[in-house]
Amino acid sequence: MKNRILLALLFGVVQLSAQQDLSQSPWHIQARDIDPGRYFGITVANGMIGLVSSPEPMRVQDVVLNGAYDYYQRGRVSNILKTFNHLNMNLDVDGRRIGRRDIANYAQTLNMQTATLLTTFDVGDQLSVRHSTMALRHLPYTALSVVEITAKKDVTITPMSVIEAPTHLADVRNYYSEIDRPHVLIPLLTSVGKSPSGRYTVAASTSFIFEEPHGQEPKIIHEDWDYNMHLAKFYKKLKAGETYRFSLVGSTVSSHTYNDPHNEAERLTIFAKLEGRERLLRRHEAEWNKLWQSDIVVEGDLESQRAIRSALYHLYSFAREGTALSLSPMGLSGLGYNGHVFWDTELWMYPPLLLLQPEIAKSLLDYRFERMEAARQNAFSHGYPGVMFPWESSAEGSEDTPVWALTGPFQHHITGCVGWSFWQYYLVTKDKEWLREKGYPMLKEVADFWAGRVERNGPGKYDINNVIGANEWQENIDNNAFTNGMAVTVLQYAAAAAQELGLTPNPDWLHVAQNIPILKFPDGTTRENATYDGVTIKQADVNLLAFPLKIVTKEADVRKDLAYYEPRMAPDGPAMGHSVLAALHARLGNSEKAYQMFVKSYKPNEVPPFGVLAETAGGTNPYFATGAGGMLQAVLMGIGGLDISEQGIVQLKTKLPSQWKSLTIKGVGKEKKTFTIR
Repeated sequence: MKNRILLALLFGVVQLSAQQDLSQSPWHIQARDIDPGRYFGITVANGMIGLVSSPEPMRVQDVVLNGAYDYYQRGRVSNILKTFNHLNMNLDVDGRRIGRRDIANYAQTLNMQTATLLTTFDVGDQLSVRHSTMALRHLPYTALSVVEITAKKDVTITPMSVIEAPTHLADVRNYYSEIDRPHVLIPLLTSVGKSPSGRYTVAASTSFIFEEPHGQEPKIIHEDWDYNMHLAKFYKKLKAGETYRFSLVGSTVSSHTYNDPHNEAERLTIFAKLEGRERLLRRHEAEWNKLWQSDIVVEGDLESQRAIRSALYHLYSFAREGTALSLSPMGLSGLGYNGHVFWDTELWMYPPLLLLQPEIAKSLLDYRFERMEAARQNAFSHGYPGVMFPWESSAEGSEDTPVWALTGPFQHHITGCVGWSFWQYYLVTKDKEWLREKGYPMLKEVADFWAGRVERNGPGKYDINNVIGANEWQENIDNNAFTNGMAVTVLQYAAAAAQELGLTPNPDWLHVAQNIPILKFPDGTTRENATYDGVTIKQADVNLLAFPLKIVTKEADVRKDLAYYEPRMAPDGPAMGHSVLAALHARLGNSEKAYQMFVKSYKPNEVPPFGVLAETAGGTNPYFATGAGGMLQAVLMGIGGLDISEQGIVQLKTKLPSQWKSLTIKGVGKEKKTFTIR
């Protein structure tokens, strides 16, 4: 009985009437009146596979496979691998293929609580369809679709499982087989192909899950259409008023993970099929219940609550613990920024995860730790000691920035961001064994890099020249505020880490840190770089010295820098600049201004029909997970007052904006603490 109740809670969204209004639900994002020409899909993902929704019925726009990169579509650098569209389906009704023109009342609803996307539509006076899709959280390479078809009159339906290969996959081979057992028939629709360069083998396999007793399930017919598409279908006659339900389970892997992806994709699919729909749904829900034990609850402002949950949902969806994989600016929502890993991870997306999901945060750090040797080679190649992390990183951890972008050779603050994130993890967890094995070895190499990177031109003039800062619109500048501030910070952190372990730190680290300049204008305002003259900036740079770096700490100085740089922020800059301003205003007690900046950090960037975030206001490249990370920091560490200190996670005194009655942050840190502001 208990299992049935749990299943009903999870799958309840599929039972909803297509007309039910969930506009007041803090857990649901509804898309109605969908315009295919202005459609930016929402992603269901589990940290390993991302399924991007489509405006077409029973289709998936893209399937993105984490961790695997190859060379295609964008110059001479790698791109995260888009794999087979194996969750696609066709539906014939009385022998006629249905498409967008044949349907009415098309609506899609994301249930963030269960990470389930429900699509509902009617096919004339013939039938109604409810189709739900999820990337199973407990099975990292497997996804599930559940279809319910209700006949309005006597009809014959022909559902089809379709595997389609994107054009960049080569040497595609299509297979169909049936494994017959006394108690079950296992049909397997499988495709195998090569990634564009031939570097990887990619495989996907699907199987139907029927609810009829063995021997009474529909007969499967396989059709092999062409090089890049084949399908498995069945016929079913329905009486008026009858509802028929079946499921489709599919797995996709590559040789990046498995030596034999063809067989492994089929094995994982067989496993999921024989688990059955109820067990799959129950375990999927249980994993998401664990994640949502760490949540942010806003009382009194439904729009803010839903937006905050959406940001959390996407970060939780795009990463997972135990993988040593990191986050790209677009997560698993497509091929944006080639799926590469930037500073976006450490400075923007990592802090909310560190506060709410430390084990996921640890996995992001493992990604960097496992690529230290490549970073060491990069430093050597540029004439520096220690490690120099690439501006854009993919599988190996070597530089993967397109040659035309000067950020690759010159945006060195990324190495500081990596070291900064390692010390933040120790402050939150106080895991001394981890510090000894991973944290300090990383911080030591990062500190050695900065000690070798500075140009020692006399006391107070250990300059860091010829860089690109956080404001990327000014290239090849000297003594950039954020770069210098981050260098000072991680040099101090390396010394603190050594002392924490009872080791003697290199005395040169603190000596260098004390002599790196933070430039000022004559009135005391922090100067962004040696030649900065007040031009428009892409995003926050100087203001990052107040938060999160805590280098500029006097309230008068923080206000002065805010007053100077806030009006110079470009309206077409990325979202996270305004989130920094929101956090600073909140910490200064300017709760209403903090709220304005919080809204500005996400609202102008929402695109239809789900309100997923683009990188810039009016942009078209969702989902911008970096922006989600920044917005969450504005809530957690700005309005919520959480701060990572030598004492661990503490709460500073802040004030709620008038729009919010209360703010509760649940499941914080290793101890899963709760913090509330009323």
